[in-house]
Amino acid sequence: MGIEAFDRDDWQWLNEPACWTTDGGLRFTTDPDTDFWRTTHYGFVRDTGHVLGVPLVGDFTIVAAFTADYAAQYDQAGIALHVDERNWIKAGVELVDDEYQVGAVVTRDFSDWSVVPVAHPTRVTISASREGDAVTVRYGLGDAEPTTMLRLAYFPPGVGVLAGVLAAAPTGPGFTARFDRVRVTTA
Repeated sequence: MGIEAFDRDDWQWLNEPACWTTDGGLRFTTDPDTDFWRTTHYGFVRDTGHVLGVPLVGDFTIVAAFTADYAAQYDQAGIALHVDERNWIKAGVELVDDEYQVGAVVTRDFSDWSVVPVAHPTRVTISASREGDAVTVRYGLGDAEPTTMLRLAYFPPGVGVLAGVLAAAPTGPGFTARFDRVRVTTA
């Protein structure tokens, strides 16, 4: 048995933060110097971001609605699909050069990153759907359902994944992220 949240009792932490609660959803403060990235452009490897997820195999969809108090360069919150330190996807909102970006990072030994600028988002809903060997990431601003496609990416089929919500603070002292709606459905 794991952590009880969002109508499930099988949630578990990858890199548990020092401060978190599941009262009224999930709220946690990131530890400093946390991130997910692998090699490309920057040359470093990090697998230290915080993910609260559920173990899944096969096809599924995860949808999460969240807000965050972004404050420092690269503060990020959203969702993650984590197979291991070499294979994962993260998608959400990131603060880059004082601008908000909805983005996705896909990592298969090397990370790649794509972003779309957005005005200061007070609330974002993001989803990832795994079907066979592909993951489709969509987003919506405010309370809108995630209908705008952000990314279609290869993802290893048939392997187990930790699917959940994430936040990380690569350069700053940490910030608070709040997830008030998370839904996981399986095929």
